Amino acid sequence: MQFTDLNLDQRLLATIEHLGFDEPTEIQQQAIPAAMSGHDLIASSKTGSGKTLAFLLPAMQRLMNNRALSKRDPRVVILTPTRELAKQVFGQLRLLLANTQFKSVLILGGENFNDQAKMLAKEPHFVVATPGRLADHLTHRHLYLQGLELLILDEADRMLDLGFSEQLAQINKAADHRKRQTLMFSATLDHAQVNEFAKELLTKPKRIAIGHGHSEHKDINKRFYFVDNLEHKEKLLKYFLENETHQQVIIFTATRSDTERLSLWLNETFAEQGFTTVALSGELNQSQRNQIMESFTKGQQKILVTTDLASRGLDLLNVSHVINFDMPKHTEEFIHRIGRTGRAGASGDAISLVGPKDWLSFKNVKGFLQQKISFAVVDGLKAKFNGIKKKKPVKEKDVSTQKIINKKQIKKPKQHVKQQVKFVDDSAGEMPVMRRKAKLAPQDIEKD
Repeated sequence: MQFTDLNLDQRLLATIEHLGFDEPTEIQQQAIPAAMSGHDLIASSKTGSGKTLAFLLPAMQRLMNNRALSKRDPRVVILTPTRELAKQVFGQLRLLLANTQFKSVLILGGENFNDQAKMLAKEPHFVVATPGRLADHLTHRHLYLQGLELLILDEADRMLDLGFSEQLAQINKAADHRKRQTLMFSATLDHAQVNEFAKELLTKPKRIAIGHGHSEHKDINKRFYFVDNLEHKEKLLKYFLENETHQQVIIFTATRSDTERLSLWLNETFAEQGFTTVALSGELNQSQRNQIMESFTKGQQKILVTTDLASRGLDLLNVSHVINFDMPKHTEEFIHRIGRTGRAGASGDAISLVGPKDWLSFKNVKGFLQQKISFAVVDGLKAKFNGIKKKKPVKEKDVSTQKIINKKQIKKPKQHVKQQVKFVDDSAGEMPVMRRKAKLAPQDIEKD
């Protein structure tokens, strides 16, 4: 199938061709016609499948070929769970909006609130936002959504997991009218909260599921290594960076403090090789995070150390390796982490280091993937740790035997046996105590 088969506007097709998109992906082939027909939609597909274009193209088509419901209100609102993903979506949207009359704004938390209010006052057609900050602007009446035509939720499961359900409900209520269309994209359709929320937001939606919601790319080579401790992890990490051919590398850690510590250690260790490392965490303000991601995207740094903050939405084509220095706390994040490599048909490597503290997370990932996983070994760096074995339950036979043993060990109390009491008199000898005879009834007495 070609994009020309999707009945898109000729102006839109010219832009697609100019941007170098050849054929629509599977999610685009199914989602674009369904959205263009006016149906509400709930869809899932694996990471890197092209879902951003799957909702941007129908949105553009709608605005190009339909009159606005309101001259002042935004026509399309796109919500994303993180600022990084919002920036990526906004970047693709701006490419499609080039040479059109449509205006767009990016509304993110952590940036100047008053400046955003001024941008919203210019009556943009598209608003790309994180739900928390957009809800704040609704509360302050900096925008209204009575004329909203299309509400798009990207990675709805992630937004709900991050606790944005109240803000999403507020946005839905502000744009609650029968002409609004809603498109919801989620990593999985098996998410209970997503399904409940879909009942509130969507009207008779079409459901599209491309493959397994959490399935990973086939062109990502997954490798697992046992480790003993933090020092062992650092030795293996150093080995991989020195001995494997790579372009850019993303290293995922468990905490914010770990990102800073590991980043400093890598910069000191690889100073002579010229491997520059940068750390990304939620402690940084938005401008700092933007600067880091922009410089890493341009290839100014070789290594990015981050938490799960960068596990979703970032489309980095030059990342050849993803290394799980710590296993993720949330199982589904494993798929999103390794999905940062192997993009656009390229192959990638995903390396996971599993120590005693990572064992429970690894077991959850293994059950989640439903695959047999084997562990590789680096010569000279083999771990003593090889997993935590379950304690064998005590057999019933052993329990009963133990009970018998315990019974034998319990001393029975001495029984007091009643003995016949005897009075002893030196002159009369032993005289037993005789039982008193029962009294005779009067009728039983013999008369003379």
